Parts: sequence; structure tokens; C-alpha cells
Amino acid sequence: MLEVIVTAVWLMLPAYISNPTAVVFGGGTPIDFGRNWKDGRRVLGDGKTFRGLIGGTACGIAAGLIQMRLSPLLSLSNFTLTAVVALSFGALLGDIVKSFFKRRLGYGRGAKLPLVDQLDFVAGAWVLTYALDPQWFSANFLSSPWVMVTVLVLTPIFHRLTNIFGYRIKLKKEPW
Repeated sequence: MLEVIVTAVWLMLPAYISNPTAVVFGGGTPIDFGRNWKDGRRVLGDGKTFRGLIGGTACGIAAGLIQMRLSPLLSLSNFTLTAVVALSFGALLGDIVKSFFKRRLGYGRGAKLPLVDQLDFVAGAWVLTYALDPQWFSANFLSSPWVMVTVLVLTPIFHRLTNIFGYRIKLKKEPW
């Protein structure tokens, strides 16, 4: 079981890094440029910025590049550059897509949407990685369903802990 947990965390690390570091680098120009959708609500909101997207993606990629160097030494799954970029950017893309739909449903910035808020970035990371590097994704996730289940169980716990930490150090307005 410990091997499955280590593998799950190792494989998701670029996404796990990019998601919270987007908050650290956030601020500045919103991705939606302050525009509203046809329904009169913001497309995404002020919480989704170019600085956060670029900074978070860059941090996830940096973590993945380090993992690429360490993989042979640690006898852990190796990454492709495509997988690293897709996991990092896909995590933030998943969060952006979730924000779009939350706005359509009338949820304001920071409003809770249980499980969706915790797993949106996993879905985005997995979908983009499967689309861009299906061989790597299949070899590392689809071939081991327990790894996928472990990610789905651990991620809400990790997400909650990092959000509480971000709230306490004043990077987030809500602890969820």
C-alpha cells in the first residue's frame, strides 16, 4: 500500500505543485480581462490570472524536470517532458474550467463546491496528459487503477491542508 501511495504522489507532483503555486504568483490581469459572459456574470473572475497560470505552470514544470533527473536514482516512474507540461498546465486548466462552470451556476469567487473544488485540477491534469501523451498516461495511471483511486482519495486531504496553510499565511481568503 505504501508503494501505491508513493507512486500516486510522485506521478501527481507536477500538478500538486502547480495548483497551489498559482495562488502564490496570482494577481494582476485576470484571464477573462474582466469580461462577463452572456449570462451577465464574469467569465472566470479575478481569481484566475495570467501571472498565476504562468507561475503555477512554471513551478509544476520545474518540479517535473527535477523528477525526470531523480527518477532513475529513486527507481520511480520516469516522466516525459510532454507529461510534465501536461500535468502542470492541465491542473490549472481544470481549475479554470471549473471556475467557468461555477460562475454559470451562480457561485461567487471562493464559494465552496465540495469535491469539485478538490478534484478539478486532477481531472484537468489527467485529461490533458491523456490527450497529449496517452502512452505515458496509460502506462502510469490506467495500468494501475489503485494509483488512480489513491490520487482521488488523497487529493482532497492534501488540498484541504494546503488551503488551510495558504489561508493562515494570508495567501487565500478562504480556508477551503
